[in-house]
Amino acid sequence: MAEAVGRSSTTTGAAGLGAARFARGLFAGVVFSGAGLVFLVEPMIAKLVLPLLGGSPAVWNTSLAFFQAALLAGYAYAHLLQRAGSVRRQALIHLAMLIAAGAILPLRVSHALGDPRSLPPALWLTGVLALSVGAPFAALSATAPLLQAWYARLRAGEPDAENPYVLYVASNLGSLLALLAYPVLAEPLLRLRTQTLAWSLGYGAFVLMMALVARAAWAARDEAAPARAGTSADPAPPWSERLIWVGLAAAPSSLMLGVTSHITTDIASAPFLWVAPLALYLLTFIIAFQARPWVPPRLALIFQAAVVLACFISFSLVLKPFVVQLLLHLAGFFLTALICHQALAARRPSAGRLTEFYLAMSLGGVVGGAFNAFIAPRIFDTVFEYPLVLMLTCLVRPWGRGALTLNRLTILVAGLSAAGMALALNGFQAFGLGVKLLLAVTVVTAFVLRDRAWAFLALCLTLAFTAQQLAPQPDILRTQRGFFGVLRMTELNVPGLGLARLLAHGTTLHGAQAEAPDKMCQPLVYYAPTTPIGQVFTALGREKPAMRIGAIGMGAGTVAAYTRPTDALRFFEIDPLVVRMANDPTAFTYIHGCAKGRIDWVLGDARLTLAGEPPNAFDLLLVDAFSSDSVPAHLLTVEAMRGYLAHIKPDGVVIMHLSNRNLELMSPVAGIAEAAGGFALEQHYRPPPGALALVDTAEDAVIVGRSPAALAGFRADPRWSPARSNGVRVWTDDYTNLFGALVRRLRRPER
Repeated sequence: MAEAVGRSSTTTGAAGLGAARFARGLFAGVVFSGAGLVFLVEPMIAKLVLPLLGGSPAVWNTSLAFFQAALLAGYAYAHLLQRAGSVRRQALIHLAMLIAAGAILPLRVSHALGDPRSLPPALWLTGVLALSVGAPFAALSATAPLLQAWYARLRAGEPDAENPYVLYVASNLGSLLALLAYPVLAEPLLRLRTQTLAWSLGYGAFVLMMALVARAAWAARDEAAPARAGTSADPAPPWSERLIWVGLAAAPSSLMLGVTSHITTDIASAPFLWVAPLALYLLTFIIAFQARPWVPPRLALIFQAAVVLACFISFSLVLKPFVVQLLLHLAGFFLTALICHQALAARRPSAGRLTEFYLAMSLGGVVGGAFNAFIAPRIFDTVFEYPLVLMLTCLVRPWGRGALTLNRLTILVAGLSAAGMALALNGFQAFGLGVKLLLAVTVVTAFVLRDRAWAFLALCLTLAFTAQQLAPQPDILRTQRGFFGVLRMTELNVPGLGLARLLAHGTTLHGAQAEAPDKMCQPLVYYAPTTPIGQVFTALGREKPAMRIGAIGMGAGTVAAYTRPTDALRFFEIDPLVVRMANDPTAFTYIHGCAKGRIDWVLGDARLTLAGEPPNAFDLLLVDAFSSDSVPAHLLTVEAMRGYLAHIKPDGVVIMHLSNRNLELMSPVAGIAEAAGGFALEQHYRPPPGALALVDTAEDAVIVGRSPAALAGFRADPRWSPARSNGVRVWTDDYTNLFGALVRRLRRPER
């Protein structure tokens, strides 16, 4: 085996071809396996951290930013390792590095930094990931550029040595398959402990595979090969070229996170949406670095121009059904990332500068990811970074040669003038069709000038601004953005209710309040008296003259309106922006204005903060944190339910709000209630025909008690029925299956 690699430069004919195929297969297999391990560990370690930090798109964005930084560290190490001389010496060093990095295994979360309250969330998460998986992740990440550089040296003199970049296709293919396999296969079939053990064993197997490559390197006579891979044999590229590499890699990295945030904030709330942009991102690498790309660069530029123009218009429109807008932005991201990566592939240097090229690419990935994860949330109130970077990628398009001809200059002026005329005619109902036609003229002229980057950019800017001005402006009263996402307070005129203020987190409604003084303290939406939550608050209020209430999830603070002077209510909320909004009397007055009892709150993840409460403390515990796409699954496990039951009084109850557009959560909660020793009832409430919007809302809920006696009053109510697990495997801290919950919802939209 070793000699087949080392002597390939001296073989000819069929034997030489066989040696080349064997060498390529060996290296591709190792690169594929390393990339697969890298992309399996990302969601796995994120799931391990989940019980400590909670679910949020920002957690995923911060994790991606960390993994991009770890990838940069791995690529920097691979680049520096080229100075070690021969391939066999590099192989020995890398093998030792892999073994040393594996010393922290089996995979687990480091507790060296304490709980999340000890540091800002992003900093805490970054530190924990670094201590828990940073070393093996960086060592694995270095494998792809290292093996490509080694392949070029060991195959020196053969035609395939000049294009080792095709091995990058194997790397991204392994990443893509691992990414898709985790939610579909690994998570539903394996306990988390089994996943981490299997990954740790896989890491050990990978070290053995690298030992086989090292053995091949030891036997290879590469000293005779010219000094390559980062040495003076190849001229150093100018710094301007290196900066272009960084920029072309940074834009798709930023867009990947930006389109994820845009979709979950402004288009749709759906689980696993983070998978689609990341999968498309990897797919663009596979296409761009193929010897014969599936999508030729010329066609990619044409398609991208058309789709990105549609994206700029859609920022100001609400396209229905939402899947149209979802697919539009995913297509725009895919094609834009593709033209950036194809531009990178076209600029790739000779094999001697391969590791430097990958180092620049990785640096670009870090720059793009860090901008979205750490900088954008501090300087933008909305997900403005996405359209901003999408606009800047127009500069990746061809610049053309020389000045615009008179004809093309006329086309540019016509497009700009049409947009100006559309703005001038806006507001005149008689010119409604004319305004749309003028906007279409701007779109057509931009498409015609797609081969002149600066002209295309100018028309895109004009188009985006004009569409924004022409679109109906929503009644957004306030927007705040933090680590856990974007909060919006809007105003809506509701028939029969009047003006109402709504609190939304992304696309998920978290509360509403009427502005009329006589209706201001009326609980609305999921908390209305007719809903299961309202039923429980009302029934227990009749039975008990004084109650101590706990509520996981604050929203607009609506349930505070149920408190009496003898009651005490404590909220457990992870997002400080939610606490700030709900406690601002100029926004919502349920807490400061409607509540009659004592209200306080604890900031942090509910699993941690509730554990600090005394046992048998609450008459009623409301768990309301599952309506969005970022479901904190660690609050839906047997261990979590045991904690809830331990903190309610013997006659107390836990009411779990499980309404979710995309996930069927009633079955697993019924199972965990029984496994935790509780007794559960469920209700699928649907408002009667003609019910007013916001005043009465559909709701799925499960109520749990420590004994049948605690639920006696509800058991007699025909609206409640015994909770059914429907054979769903019990969720624990070691096993959850959100993909299965998605499938059940698709099969049974209404139970």
